[in-house]
Amino acid sequence: MVTKKSKKEDNGFALGKENYRLMAIGFGIIVIGFLLMLGGKSEDPNEFSEAIFSFRRITLAPVIVLAGFVFEIWAIMKKPPAKE
Repeated sequence: MVTKKSKKEDNGFALGKENYRLMAIGFGIIVIGFLLMLGGKSEDPNEFSEAIFSFRRITLAPVIVLAGFVFEIWAIMKKPPAKE
C-alpha cells in the first residue's frame, strides 16, 4: 500500500525549527529581566539600602520578564509556514 507524504515532514519534534529558535530568544529575554533584578544590597547588614527600590528592579525588570513569558507563549503557539 502506497501512502502519500504529508506536506509537513515528520522529524519527530513537536514544533518547527523556527519555534525553537523563537523560544530560545524568549528565554534570553527572561534571563535579561532576571539579571536586571540583581544588586542593591547593602555593604553593612545593619544599614538599610534604598537601592533595592530602584525603578530598574521594581518596574523595568518584572515587565521584561513578563514580556519574555508572553513571547514564549507566542513562540509555542505560532504555526509554522505552510510548505507546498
